[in-house]
Amino acid sequence: MGIFGKSKKEAWQELAKSISAKYVDGSLFKGSRVEYTYKDWMIYLDTYTVSTGKSSVTYTRMRAPFININNFQFKIYKKGIFSNVGKALGMQDIEVGCESFDNDFIIKGNNEESVKNLFLNYEIRDLIEKQSRIKFEVKKDEGSFGPKFKDNESELYFLVTGVIKDIDILQNLFLLFTKVLDEFEVSGITINITPQVKLYKE
Repeated sequence: MGIFGKSKKEAWQELAKSISAKYVDGSLFKGSRVEYTYKDWMIYLDTYTVSTGKSSVTYTRMRAPFININNFQFKIYKKGIFSNVGKALGMQDIEVGCESFDNDFIIKGNNEESVKNLFLNYEIRDLIEKQSRIKFEVKKDEGSFGPKFKDNESELYFLVTGVIKDIDILQNLFLLFTKVLDEFEVSGITINITPQVKLYKE
């Protein structure tokens, strides 16, 4: 451990051991990641960096591909100055009926009933509230330069700026993903089958 605390590698190796996941070391062209098997789904944790010219920004992300039976989509993030502007411009805002949660977060989706059922789950709300920063959604794909998704495939997707090395935060994120996937299965949004999409090139 360095003078500034654990490195990302040290923290993520410790995380992987604590949740019985696999730590995959990075290489010259590929970053390190953690792979966690839950039922027939795979949940992946990694980082990536975007260059903005004179500087660069590194993001921590977590992804879990799944079969999306009814093209369900949602997005949740904390309220702030930009979210209020978006709401004023007509972005859909679904309230789940929990006052403190509705006051803190913007939730959007294409099926109001399914969104409400998802976030009426206390464990899911509690795990979301434990994240100081969160952008959590269902993505249909990652664009033309990303991995190739079939029409019935989507992914749970979490993203924040910076590198998360806090073990508790990361454990809660993995738990959040498992709880949401379970809720998706119970509500008929998905089935417990591994999608064919490959997020990483061999």
